[in-house]
Amino acid sequence: MSKIVKIKVTSVLLTVLVLILSAGFGASAKNKSVVIGGEPFGLKLYCRGVMITGFESDEQCPAKNCGLRINDIITRVNGKEIKTVEEMENAILKSKGKEIKLEVSRDNSTVKVSVTPKAKDNHYIIGAWIKDSCAGIGTVSFYSRDSKMYAALGHGICDSETGGLIRNSYGEILNAKITSVSKSQNNSIGSLNGYFTGDSIGTITNNTNIGIYGETNNIPISKESFEVASPYEVSAGDAVLYTTVSSDKPQKYSVRIEKICNNYKDSNKNFIVKVTDSKLIEQTGGIVQGMSGSPIVQNGKLAGVLTHVFLEDCTCGYGIFAENMLNSC
Repeated sequence: MSKIVKIKVTSVLLTVLVLILSAGFGASAKNKSVVIGGEPFGLKLYCRGVMITGFESDEQCPAKNCGLRINDIITRVNGKEIKTVEEMENAILKSKGKEIKLEVSRDNSTVKVSVTPKAKDNHYIIGAWIKDSCAGIGTVSFYSRDSKMYAALGHGICDSETGGLIRNSYGEILNAKITSVSKSQNNSIGSLNGYFTGDSIGTITNNTNIGIYGETNNIPISKESFEVASPYEVSAGDAVLYTTVSSDKPQKYSVRIEKICNNYKDSNKNFIVKVTDSKLIEQTGGIVQGMSGSPIVQNGKLAGVLTHVFLEDCTCGYGIFAENMLNSC
């Protein structure tokens, strides 16, 4: 019997994010079949507004002092819609230091705030760091041929600086090609390295804590379908991970589900998985960023999706039950 090694559970989301200043599958996963993924894809996510990621350290910071918060999304200035960092900067500049009124998306509600920009170096600023978009590489988890929907990542797209889910957003997915791998070592997480190829192949309609979802016409025709396992069918034992680290198509690698942690429907840490395949360990060191979303098959059914890697042991990470992900589309 394999020995389960107790380790500290410091973990890292597995989507490679680079800052670049709903439909669903059905109400129930019971007897539901999906086409499993494993392909890498590029993603571009855009805020419906500009997101606050931090504040300047000056005590006289207008943005902080007026009540704005990190992860707030500014959607309007003086009633005019704001979509980009440039539009926000221009609105502040045109104020010439006079009070401006902001509409802010915060925790699924709209908040109205007034702020007076201050002069600095012949410009006007409010003292907030902002962004309007991000991009990255992840792995498709599964598709539905009937609805032309896909699910991916097994966790949400979060801001790399604040760790907060990028809310009030939309986006697109693109084909991606993996060119190399930076291997993981304990306390140093590696990554899949690659680039986007071609035009958009689908949309991002939902960015949630347990995955991203959208429509695509790029479902591989030749791939087989798998029934989705219920959480109660998933158990400690051998399984197969489908992921792409060195070729154009997903490969199968042996893993072991070490422990079931919980069945919380809003959790992306339902079980612990360990890479046991010597070839994958040689190629990647275990688990790297960009593998997030890789499907895990056990006993002929889609059991779950890889979501995190442990810092202390890069051959181990968390996974989410596929049924929880499917039912939350």
